[in-house]
Amino acid sequence: MTTLAAVHPALPPHRYPQDRLTEPLGDLCLAPGADRAVFRRLHASAGVRTRHLALPIERYAALRDFRESNEAWLTAGLDLAEQALGTALAQAGLAPADVDLLVCASITGVAAPSLDARLAGRIGLRPDVKRLPVFGLGCVAGAAGLARVHDYLRGHPGGTAVLLTVELCSLTLQKGDDSRANLVAGALFGDGAAALVARAAGTGGGAAPPAGPVVVATRSHLHPGTEHLLGWDVGAGGFRVVIDPAVPALVRRELGAQVRGFLAGHGLDTGDIGAWVCHPGGPKVLDAVTDALGLPEDALAPSRRSLAAVGNLSSASVLHILQGFTEAHRPEPGTWGLVLAMGPGFCTELVLLRW
Repeated sequence: MTTLAAVHPALPPHRYPQDRLTEPLGDLCLAPGADRAVFRRLHASAGVRTRHLALPIERYAALRDFRESNEAWLTAGLDLAEQALGTALAQAGLAPADVDLLVCASITGVAAPSLDARLAGRIGLRPDVKRLPVFGLGCVAGAAGLARVHDYLRGHPGGTAVLLTVELCSLTLQKGDDSRANLVAGALFGDGAAALVARAAGTGGGAAPPAGPVVVATRSHLHPGTEHLLGWDVGAGGFRVVIDPAVPALVRRELGAQVRGFLAGHGLDTGDIGAWVCHPGGPKVLDAVTDALGLPEDALAPSRRSLAAVGNLSSASVLHILQGFTEAHRPEPGTWGLVLAMGPGFCTELVLLRW
């Protein structure tokens, strides 16, 4: 049995109301004198009220190329990773030396040695810690990373594993790119990190017993022939976002059967889920999930609140939402929960929880 012992998010200190970002981001993406009406409507309808950025907004214009953006990702990302992981371990009553596996997901920068390798000595992980850096899963990596942590702990009774996600989406914004995908990304995405500590049954030592939910089951689903819908177009300028308008339609068409089939295998239906931890891909995606699953209007309220407060944080978002369920809005014992995220592939990841 895998128990979630702690979840802790970390956000950069540069916090802005959405309306304060609209014009500076327009300056970066649009040609001088371009009509900004559509761009302003995108920002106003994104469901985002505030966002945190890795850098002060005025510094983005000075980033000359992908190398400088990636260096900023590495510097800011390591600081956020240390903050998230250190605090999560402390909340779980553990030390860095207790970690047996570290899964580290990010799709907004690249480094070799990877983020986790650079973090290990900085935070005091054991030299024999197992590491798994993950790139390419994008927004689904928070749920998929949790599922892979669970897979590991099933084979390592008494083990401790950590999922760390670091996403600095603002550093991937393409200057001078007025494509709809780039403008939508500029309206939706924020920056942040999160760490989740999971423990397997049989964990000994003097740490306080984990108080979070347990992982009951997981499922992955890859949709053939949909690779073009979501991801990166990698070029000289770095990561140019790909967001196809067909994504919500795919969700409406395919998600219901996937989720209901998964739940039915455990004698459950959507009405039995009391805690929906759904990645906030954007208002249209959340509407599509609600429609596909026939959910009450308030079922995805935690996801909409997260989107409004910090924007879409890619893989870190589901962990930010999950933290709310493990602390301030903790469900009653016996409550079922479902972590649900989608990402490049096009793929879906489901993690069934129980408090």
